[in-house]
Amino acid sequence: MALYNDHTDLLFSYIYCTVVIVKTINEDSYLIDISPNSSLNGLARLVFLLSISLVCIGIATVFFFLGAVLILPFAGLEIIILLIAFYLNFNWSRQRQKIFISQDLVLIQKGRKKIEYSWQEFRTFTSFLVDKNSDEITKLCFRSKGIDVEVAEFLNQDDKKILQEEISEIIDKLNN
Repeated sequence: MALYNDHTDLLFSYIYCTVVIVKTINEDSYLIDISPNSSLNGLARLVFLLSISLVCIGIATVFFFLGAVLILPFAGLEIIILLIAFYLNFNWSRQRQKIFISQDLVLIQKGRKKIEYSWQEFRTFTSFLVDKNSDEITKLCFRSKGIDVEVAEFLNQDDKKILQEEISEIIDKLNN
């Protein structure tokens, strides 16, 4: 199963929020697509960065012509630092996780543009764990043979709760 290929034979999809999408492939196979919340996508990112850059360069240019010569290079440096910070943030927000749960298998794939990590195990040997630490931060894991694979570590608590309920419901359906 490829990480970023959509299934054309999906029977039904649940979209709870923009970060957790549950798809029913058939009666005993489910696909959960997880991504971090990203409020700026595509063209909106470009417009936002251009507007901030133009305002900063515009103000620096006015001060340059008024005699404050050093303002312009520092404005350029500020824009470069801003672009690097946004690039790192946008690169982080491209991460995706897919969890395929069927009667026989549990498959977890993680990556950005391609699969960077893949874990597969028979469902009968796999357990789903929900752990809360002392700070009330939820950790969702699949465990098999002593190996824990954490999923959705980038989600907030509310979205993790939704994901926890969905995975529990899918497991209940498959167990019956």
